[in-house]
Amino acid sequence: MSSEVDSVGKISACPHLRAMSKPMLAGLIGTIGFLLYVAVVVILADHVLGTHWTVEFVYFALAGIVWVWPAKALIIWAAR
Repeated sequence: MSSEVDSVGKISACPHLRAMSKPMLAGLIGTIGFLLYVAVVVILADHVLGTHWTVEFVYFALAGIVWVWPAKALIIWAAR
């Protein structure tokens, strides 16, 4: 396997494999994280359903909003 020198002067064994860009990585992490979040929320919702309507309301209101802060942090990280 031949190796090439990249723009910084380091030898790269696989020049065709470049690092994933931050926005692309953030999109991948965000998608996987959101799917996991939804799965956890749905599993926990089984324990909340059938309780008093105020408990259900608070749970679903919080579950619908809480994902925004990690997503915001991920977007800010990707934009830097």
